[in-house]
Amino acid sequence: MKPIVSIIMGSTSDLPIMEKAAKLLDEFEIPFEMNALSAHRTPVEVEEFAKNAEGRGIKVIIAAAGMAAHLPGVIAASTPLPVIGVPINSTLDGMDALLAIVQMPPGIPVATVGINGALNAAILAIQMLSLSDENIAERFKTYKAALAQKIVKANEELAKIEYKFKTN
Repeated sequence: MKPIVSIIMGSTSDLPIMEKAAKLLDEFEIPFEMNALSAHRTPVEVEEFAKNAEGRGIKVIIAAAGMAAHLPGVIAASTPLPVIGVPINSTLDGMDALLAIVQMPPGIPVATVGINGALNAAILAIQMLSLSDENIAERFKTYKAALAQKIVKANEELAKIEYKFKTN
């Protein structure tokens, strides 16, 4: 089994956030890899990873970083693959990471999700993969339908709750 998604984090301290992406990819039966790389501590390894990812069969990269948060952008600068950045809340409520990831120069885009938004990063990766894989696309449609059904069920439960001035 060869990975088609790569989850990269600046530090293993990001794992509690990034495991949400890993769990969803696992649920969708999408092969992925997880590694820790640092744009500042292991810059040579980051560049090597980014340059070789496409040749290894990776189709989408999810890169998480906090504070200065250069990892997603450094990866995006060295690969033609789509990179999804996940800003991690480690300082300044994650705003420093969010701005560092989302404010990329022209020609080096990084799709950026919300702070600690690893689940949405996985969903975005799945949507990208759906464009060329009908099996993933069908599983994703089922996933989206289940999300809608949760709200329908929530409204059914809310309808059972009674208050003196509640009208529905």
